[in-house]
Amino acid sequence: MPEEEYRPLFFDRILITIDEDDRPSTSRAFRFALTMARDYDAELGIVSVLENNDISVYDSLMPDKLHQKRTELQTVVKDYAAKAESFGVKHVQPLVAEGGDVDDVILQQVIPSFEPDLVVCGADVDFASHGRPGAIGLRLARKADVSVIVIR
Repeated sequence: MPEEEYRPLFFDRILITIDEDDRPSTSRAFRFALTMARDYDAELGIVSVLENNDISVYDSLMPDKLHQKRTELQTVVKDYAAKAESFGVKHVQPLVAEGGDVDDVILQQVIPSFEPDLVVCGADVDFASHGRPGAIGLRLARKADVSVIVIR
């Protein structure tokens, strides 16, 4: 057998997706990503997506409301980043993206810019806000050109 099969597999850049609508699933995935990033001394990208359908038509016409939603999401991501740093992760990058479907935004915007070699996401088992349980994780695992781990 080739030697490569027996060499340890390490990840250098880990991306964790944060879904504020599903805190239990996100919490488990976040704990897993923190452990991997700390133990591998990997860079950790923490991303959350401001979805277009989270913004009402009325709110989208009011710049102050839209700015408030962006600011709230940035605060959430920065709080996760602070937790990661206090846990011992040395390289943390908070990221906020905007657009349509979460998986499309992550696949088309976030992954190409952050260039992770592993994406970690929750399974959406406790609050399936995205159509059906596990929808985001399944779609990312199917479409991403990097490894994806879905934490249940």
